[in-house]
Amino acid sequence: MSVGPVGATVRQRILTAALVLAAGAGALVLLAPAAAGPHRVTVVRDGPSAALYREVTAQVADAPTWVGAVGGFLPGVGLLVLLALVLSVSWTRRHDRWVSRVGVLVALAGAALADLASAAVKAVVVEERPCRAVLHVSTWLACPPAGHWSFPSDHAAIAGALATSVVFLVRDLAAVAVLIGLVVAAARVVAGVHYPHDVLAGLLLGAAVAAACQVLASAGPSTPRAGRIRDS
Repeated sequence: MSVGPVGATVRQRILTAALVLAAGAGALVLLAPAAAGPHRVTVVRDGPSAALYREVTAQVADAPTWVGAVGGFLPGVGLLVLLALVLSVSWTRRHDRWVSRVGVLVALAGAALADLASAAVKAVVVEERPCRAVLHVSTWLACPPAGHWSFPSDHAAIAGALATSVVFLVRDLAAVAVLIGLVVAAARVVAGVHYPHDVLAGLLLGAAVAAACQVLASAGPSTPRAGRIRDS
């Protein structure tokens, strides 16, 4: 029994999404602490990520109080800007119903799923926050309460998901979105509440989830637009 072009395309999209998610899962496995495991708190004090964390927090320790306050709020502002970029598709591409409506909904769903996936991974890895694990460091933000695990970063996961959706939906804003996503992730390290490997894992997780969602929904730039379909 032959498979039609539509069925073949659907199967190809499902396979592509599965491969993207597998790549994201593989990245998490590689970045997770070696001793990580459920029901066992992992404390990271050595290694390149901890060393970079110490270096970064030491460099900003003497910054003025207002700089620390601004830096602490920067990730939240960055996420709001990314969200605004996603929502802007609704009025900048009104001629394209698929992108302006379905694409935005898929982007929001991707960000929510990335946040949920991040929470699930946190519960498995159970990594202590660096602001408690690494001694004698000064941080811009108060250390989150015990039980708010560190790997991966929720902020970075959401930022990675929103930025990736912008790349799919609005190529002209791709560079801006990626830059904002990186700033959000880096700011969490500078503020002292995450290791570098936490935010890198979050970015990759969010990007993988969002990309899989966009591929499955066919909401990328190459999707035929409604106007073109009607004209053909």
